[in-house]
Amino acid sequence: MPCHEACGQRSFECEPRRAAAGRIPRTYNIRETVKLAYYIVKLIITAFLIVVISELSKRSSFIGALLASAPVVSVLAMVWLYVDTRDPSKVTALSNSIFWLVLPSLALFITLPLLLKGGVNFYLSLCIGIGITVLCYWLMVAMLGHYGVKL
Repeated sequence: MPCHEACGQRSFECEPRRAAAGRIPRTYNIRETVKLAYYIVKLIITAFLIVVISELSKRSSFIGALLASAPVVSVLAMVWLYVDTRDPSKVTALSNSIFWLVLPSLALFITLPLLLKGGVNFYLSLCIGIGITVLCYWLMVAMLGHYGVKL
């Protein structure tokens, strides 16, 4: 956008005004750069674990299932939460919520194999299993709320 609206010129002396108006960054903030690098590291580690589990599952369904059933994602989430907040009470709350929500997540692992053995297409089976799982989550949250358990 031209600095001088009337004549359409851009000049170097106008850059500080544009930066102050929030149109261009004046300088790079080292904290923002470190924060971005931290997010990238979290993404790489998490994605790496998912790919490793997927690749090992091709060789051995037992090893893949063992790694996938281990609470790797939950542990990573708790580690990232603690590193980000240094608040043990938030980690405790997350851990308690995970405990209560593991039960309805099991619906997927019951419905998916049953549908696949019944000859239903994989993607349709997966969608139905996810839908049933979402319904089970909703029911669990409603039931816990009824009994005063806060997630």
